[in-house]
Amino acid sequence: MDQVQDGTGEVLMSTQQLRERILQQPSAQLRPQQDRRWWILAAVSLATFMTYLDNNVTNVAIPTIQRSLHLSIAGLEWVVSSYVLVFASLLLAGGRLADSYGRRRLFMVGLGVFTLASLGAGLATSGGVLIAARLVQGLGAALLVPTTLAIIMATFTDARERARAIATWTAIGAMALAFGPLIGGFISQHLHWGWIFFINVPIGMITFAMAIPTMRESRDSSAAHRLDIPGLVSSAVAMFALTYALIEGHDKGWTSPLIVGAFAMAAALAIVFGVIESRTSQPMVDIRLFRSRVFGGGTAVTMLWAFGIFGIYFFTSIYLQTILGFSATKAGLAFVPMAICMAAFASVAPQLAPRLGTHRVVGLGMAVMAAGLYLVARLGGGATFAGLMPGFLMFGAGAGLMTVPLTNAVLQSMPSERSGVASALMNASRELAGLLGITVIGAVLRARQGVALRAGASPGAAFLHGYHDGLLLTVELLAFGALVGWTALRRVRAVTPAPAETAARPTALTSD
Repeated sequence: MDQVQDGTGEVLMSTQQLRERILQQPSAQLRPQQDRRWWILAAVSLATFMTYLDNNVTNVAIPTIQRSLHLSIAGLEWVVSSYVLVFASLLLAGGRLADSYGRRRLFMVGLGVFTLASLGAGLATSGGVLIAARLVQGLGAALLVPTTLAIIMATFTDARERARAIATWTAIGAMALAFGPLIGGFISQHLHWGWIFFINVPIGMITFAMAIPTMRESRDSSAAHRLDIPGLVSSAVAMFALTYALIEGHDKGWTSPLIVGAFAMAAALAIVFGVIESRTSQPMVDIRLFRSRVFGGGTAVTMLWAFGIFGIYFFTSIYLQTILGFSATKAGLAFVPMAICMAAFASVAPQLAPRLGTHRVVGLGMAVMAAGLYLVARLGGGATFAGLMPGFLMFGAGAGLMTVPLTNAVLQSMPSERSGVASALMNASRELAGLLGITVIGAVLRARQGVALRAGASPGAAFLHGYHDGLLLTVELLAFGALVGWTALRRVRAVTPAPAETAARPTALTSD
């Protein structure tokens, strides 16, 4: 055996021992880095929890806020919608800024803005102050949310670890969607309503404590800090106009000049945005990406999923309290088993996708959601808590089953250095589809309700007619989403690119 000697000829160690010592050194150095990655995941998951929570935490608490601040119906609508309005309008801008100026930097800025705005919302003593604080919350969320998936993509390069990380991120986001009504209902009954916003302050501080020592900077190395200003402005204004029209269309009239003008502005600026992006050398969104069957089809499935989730949460909360007579806390509690089921199946999906195929898991998940929602649609005004659970559990299982494989497939269809924009596109699509779910289902519900009232039905029975028709429309769209997912994601690998491919398109990591 070869041996290593010092200058006097004394044997120090064998070659094999030297080799083992060399191999052990990088392994020891990697352990802190591996631990650091899971702290980073905890930080971005908590940030996601806060922003998702504020999508629906106010819904159940609205009557209490109205009595406390003496708000009109229009003021109440703006308390709920102002957050979504700014959030959806600026998501693409946030993703591009994160890729250009650093995801860690934007994460910290967005987290700080969101946390301080939450404190301001909780301290609000008038409707105007509360609405202003919610607008600033939306700005913070628009800067924060696009960085979360991008940071996960840059931090977890191993295929299996990345799938686990995205599953965790998805499960925690799903828990926020379901616990929002429960938290809002409990606080509105037992505490001051401001605590629905105050709870973000300690969560934000804990997130800062996790992120500051562990999170490294990452960015798009090709961006060279050059921003597509015309693209940023046109996309933000287009999404603002569309969001405004969707929110205000029912009250102001879908054919009113203001709403028609907002839709026309959104369409015109969307065309302008497409022209700008096709001609600029460094576009915010590469339009060619939508030629990808996986990216385009996956984004469409994401929107159909969000249509069902957001629309059903909103109107089912009304159904539980108005028709079934549940208290605010009990209505929120009804969503908890759905959330737990969603989180459980989100953790199982990464193991199923490599065996069954991404397209089968996503298609199956959408189909199970549709079946569960159909069971809910068959319930009437005498449904019990236990009677709701089969449909709720199936809906949660399907939603959890398809989310992680779908997210992996869409993100992997883009170069990893553009993951900030990919995350922003997914979240913007989700938010807009959620608004569509609320407005379209609401339009169907009100139209059917009006017909039933004119036919002599009681208000409760009329609401049920409209609610059931809205659910059945969503069932059809989810079933269509199952077909789209099955078709668009065929032959998609359920793992990240091979090391050689990953090395060919690195994400720049810096220490600033």
